Amino acid sequence: RSSDLGSEAYLREGPSYQHKILWVYRHRGYPFLVTASFDVWRRVQTPDGAVGWMSAAMLSDQRTVLITGKGRVQIRESAAGGKVVGLADPGAVAGLKTCTSSACHIHGEDIDGWLPRNRVWGVGAGEVFR
Repeated sequence: RSSDLGSEAYLREGPSYQHKILWVYRHRGYPFLVTASFDVWRRVQTPDGAVGWMSAAMLSDQRTVLITGKGRVQIRESAAGGKVVGLADPGAVAGLKTCTSSACHIHGEDIDGWLPRNRVWGVGAGEVFR
């Protein structure tokens, strides 16, 4: 899932608006891993390991990933390689189209291509996403 509505998404200690805000996220589309549900609340984990609760209204079903690792990663025209169509910096967020066991097809404002699966956070270890 990814953050959706408005310019801010609040990660809270528990599943209610009375619970303390732990973090405020201001990047639309930032990826979260949903680990539990309670009423209109979702317990989520962030790429850096923080765990808390968010209102389901602040989340989207659109899949996104966070680019990880050291240094820029090449984005290629196909899962098998091909020409370089762009570069992504660690910390960048991209839309997720699909993942094979070794590569993920991402898209952004001006980019559409494949990068190694081990350079993204937001896809489960054994998950193949189509």
